[in-house]
Amino acid sequence: MATAKELKELSTDDLQNRAKELRDTLVQDRLKRRTGSLDSPAEGVQHRRDLARILTVLGEKARAAKAG
Repeated sequence: MATAKELKELSTDDLQNRAKELRDTLVQDRLKRRTGSLDSPAEGVQHRRDLARILTVLGEKARAAKAG
């Protein structure tokens, strides 16, 4: 996934779309884990971190827009 610096260059709509996609992916990861077909548990960890990174950038953009 992209770094925080790359994410800051994206628009808010793009970030929200990526966040939605990652949420859907996390649901699929949970289903795969329960059925035993998850290839790599590390992928779930990476997806959660990517989602957190995107939500952090969205929060920063929201605070910047509100402040200024």
